[in-house]
Amino acid sequence: MTQQNLVFPARVLRGAGVINQLGAICAGLGQRALLIGGHQALQAVEAQVRAQLLAANVTLLAQEWFGGETSINQINRLAAMASELHAEVLIGVGGGKSLDTVKAVGAQIGVPVITLPTIAATCSAVTPLSIRYDDNGNFFDIFPLPQAPAAVIIDSELLAKAPARWLAAGLGDTLAKWYEFRAVSARHPAREGNALSSLAHSQICYDVIGEHGPAAYAAVLRGESSASLDQVLDAIFTWAGLTSLMSNGAHAAASHAIYEGFTFCDKTREFGHGLLVGFGNLCLLALENRTDEEVLDEMRLARDCGVPLTLSEIAELDESELALIVRESVHAPDMENMAETVTEARLLAAIARIEGLAGRV
Repeated sequence: MTQQNLVFPARVLRGAGVINQLGAICAGLGQRALLIGGHQALQAVEAQVRAQLLAANVTLLAQEWFGGETSINQINRLAAMASELHAEVLIGVGGGKSLDTVKAVGAQIGVPVITLPTIAATCSAVTPLSIRYDDNGNFFDIFPLPQAPAAVIIDSELLAKAPARWLAAGLGDTLAKWYEFRAVSARHPAREGNALSSLAHSQICYDVIGEHGPAAYAAVLRGESSASLDQVLDAIFTWAGLTSLMSNGAHAAASHAIYEGFTFCDKTREFGHGLLVGFGNLCLLALENRTDEEVLDEMRLARDCGVPLTLSEIAELDESELALIVRESVHAPDMENMAETVTEARLLAAIARIEGLAGRV
């Protein structure tokens, strides 16, 4: 019998004000906490985290910037710091890179991690893996972890206050779960339990965003929480996370390969993972030779969710920069999961087709 090892987060809380349960959750895991995150995330939640830990008699040892990149050097630096401080629990705050860094640190030193996303840009808060980069921000690898977060706190009120572009990133990244898994299934049909379950979860991701994504994005543009936002937060974190967990990461294809290509260009690497994946989704559809009508429908959904439809919305690129992105995309490991071989010429043609259709959306 084939063996499997599925690693799930121990507890996931989602709703307005669930940050107020942080202290009690942390106290159940350890009495000495280290807070790690991005600069803006730390600024946004520091007061609430301190108050929660104080009320729960948990010592906040320090707060530390995650370093800017999920790199081996930063992971090692923070692991050494946490060990020297004798931290018993790590609290990660911010977006995908900061949370991936903290998860990797926790796994390296065997300490439980609580993730508190301050933007809804990826499913990183729940997954037992880290996407690692070199110190310059170039994609390095996808690194599986032996443990998932001990607790995930998804506060919709907090996330509604974040810039809307980060929700758009989360919507783009989560739509990729369906587009890519469908593409991968053309080459490797889902026939067994985990693959079938992951495929079903990816379909849920698409259906929820198709119904609630535009309204949720509109609400966050107004700085408001809403029932639609709660629905898409479940898609971004829970359903997308389950897709990744059940597939063991084998569901990625052209959308993420194109993102990985973008990380090699100085002008585009910091634009936002999910926004670049979202543009990659459209190129994937073109690579699959889907009809103009279908592609236009998906482009309208992308537009209404704040996802860029053209390269010019991402950056002004010259020919050499675009050539670099295309070359690195084609050679990214995820591109190998496409049913047909993707060449540089095919990818350039797909990008040109999406650029041409954008004027009709």
